[in-house]
Amino acid sequence: MERDVFMLPKSSLICLATLFSLTAAFAAAPDAGTDETADADKTPPAAETPEETSGITGQQVFQLLLGEVALQRDELELAVSAYHDLALRSRDLEVTRRAVELALAARQYPAALELAQLWLELEPDSQNARLTEANLLLGLGRIAELDAPVTTLLAAEPERLGENFLSLSRFLVAYPDKKAARAFIGRMTRLYPNLSEAHYVLALAESSAGEMATARQEAKRARELKPEWLPPVLLEAQLILREPGEASSDAAARLFFDYLTRQPDAEEARMALARILIGAKRYKEARVQFDLLLKDAPNNPDAIYPIAMLALQEKDFETARALLTRLANLPFPDPDSVHYFLGLLEEEAGNPEASLAHLHQVSGGVQYLYARARIAQNMVKEGQVDAALALLRESHVRNAADRMQLLQLEAQLLRGANRWDAAYALLSQALATEPEQPELLYDAALAAEKVGKPEEMEKHLKKLIALQPDNAHAYNALGYSLADRSLRLEEAHALIARAVDLAPEDPFIMDSMGWVLYRQGKVEEARAVLEDAYRLKADPEIAAHLGEILWIQGRRDEAQSLWQQAADAAPENETLQAAMRKFQP
Repeated sequence: MERDVFMLPKSSLICLATLFSLTAAFAAAPDAGTDETADADKTPPAAETPEETSGITGQQVFQLLLGEVALQRDELELAVSAYHDLALRSRDLEVTRRAVELALAARQYPAALELAQLWLELEPDSQNARLTEANLLLGLGRIAELDAPVTTLLAAEPERLGENFLSLSRFLVAYPDKKAARAFIGRMTRLYPNLSEAHYVLALAESSAGEMATARQEAKRARELKPEWLPPVLLEAQLILREPGEASSDAAARLFFDYLTRQPDAEEARMALARILIGAKRYKEARVQFDLLLKDAPNNPDAIYPIAMLALQEKDFETARALLTRLANLPFPDPDSVHYFLGLLEEEAGNPEASLAHLHQVSGGVQYLYARARIAQNMVKEGQVDAALALLRESHVRNAADRMQLLQLEAQLLRGANRWDAAYALLSQALATEPEQPELLYDAALAAEKVGKPEEMEKHLKKLIALQPDNAHAYNALGYSLADRSLRLEEAHALIARAVDLAPEDPFIMDSMGWVLYRQGKVEEARAVLEDAYRLKADPEIAAHLGEILWIQGRRDEAQSLWQQAADAAPENETLQAAMRKFQP
C-alpha cells in the first residue's frame, strides 16, 4: 500500500497484547446464557467494585477482531471504521494509536485528526501525537490552529530548536496559502527573536509570499545572528540577484567575499561566488575563484569544467586542453560536451584530425547535432557534399525539436554548397507539414529569394510577422529585399525602421537602413548609418554597401581600400565581389 505524507512509522501487525487482554477479560465475565438455577446451591460470588470491572464488552472485542480480519483481507475502509469506533468507545491508548495509523493509511484525514487529538488526551506528553496533530492540521488547511501544537513542540526540545525550526520550512513548502504560512511563521519567529534559523525560515516564507524586500531583511538578520552559517548568505545573495540592475551582482559578490574572509574553506560559497562573477562577466575574477577551488580539489569536475570554458574563451588552448582531457578521465556526467569542446579547441588550434576524432566521440546530449554539423562542414570543405548530407540524414534524433534542427542544418549545408534549389525544395516540403514553424518560414523565405521566387519570399515573411510581431529579422529581411530591388521604398523604409526599433544595435539591420536610405536618394544620411554599422561589425556585405556610397560620392580611393580590406578577409563573399565588379570591371 502506498504511504501518504501523513503516515507514522508502522506499528506491529496486530495489537496482540490488546487483543489478548480484551479477550481474556471478556471470557472472565458472566455468560449471559448460563442457567442460574443449575448452580443455585453454589455460593454466589461477591459483588465486584467498579475498579475491578473490566468495562470490556463483547461488542468491543468483536470490533477489534473485525478490524484485524478486515486488514488481513485488505478491506482498509472497514478496518478504519471498526478501529475508529472502538478507540472512541474504549479510550484505550494502544487501540487509539492503531486507529490513527489506519486512518492515515486510508487517507481519512478528518478521522485521523479526531483520533490524534484523542491520543493527545490519553498521552499528553507524546511528541509523536502532537506532531501528528500538527501535520494533519496543516494538511487539512487549518493553519490558524497550528500555533498551540507547534509552540509546544518547539518548547519541548530546546536543544534542537534550530533544527526543528528548519523543519517548518519543509513543513510549509507546499502549503498553497503563502500569506497564511508567512503569518504563521512570523508568529513563531516572534517567540524566538534571537534565533538565526527562525529568521531564515521567515525569509523563505516572505519570499514565497512575494515580499522580497522583507525576505531580504530577514535573511540579513539570520546572517548577522549566525555569521558562520552559510544558508542565510546563499538566500540573501539569491534575493539580491533578483533585483534589477548591474549593482545587484556586485552586492551579492560582496556578501561572499566577506563570508570567505571568515570561512576560506567554504567550497560551496566559493563556487557560488565564482558563478556570480561569471554572470557579471567578471571572468578574470571568476577564474581566480575556480583556481582556488581546483587547488584544494584538483579532481572536482564542478571546478574543472568552468575553468576550461573560461580558458577556451580566452583562447588559452593549452590550459583548456589539459583540463578537458583530465575531465574526460573523471566520472563527469556529460562526457559528450567534453569531447565536443575538445573538438572545437583542436579545430581552433589548427588540428583538424584531432578535432574530428573528438567530434566523432559525441554520441548524444545537447551537443550531438552541433558535432554532426561540424563534421559535415569539414566534409563539404573536402568537396564531399553528398557524403555530408548522408551523415546528417543518418543522425539519430530524440524528438520533434531535434528533427527540426537537423532539417535546418541540412538546409544550411545545401545553401553553403550553393544548392539553393535543393534547399528551397527541402524547406518547402517541411513547411507543408509544419506551415507555422517560424524558423522554417524564415529559412524558406531566404531560399525563395535565391531561386527567383520573390512573391513566395514575401508571403513567408509576412506570415512570420503575423505569427511573431516582434521578430526584428523578419521585418529586416522583407524591407531589405524590397530596397535591394528598388521596390516600394517607403514600405521598405517602414519595415526596416520597425526592425531598428526592435533591435537598435544590430549592425545588419543598420546596414539595411543605410541601404534603403541610399535607394531613396538620401546618400549622406545613408553613409553615416553604414559607417556606424561597419564600426560595430566589419562584415563584407556592409563593406560592399558603404564602398558603393563612397564611390558615388567621389571618394574612390577610400572605397577601393575598404573593398580590398574586406576581400582579404572574405574573398568569396558574393555581395562584395558583385560591388567590386560593378565599379571596377
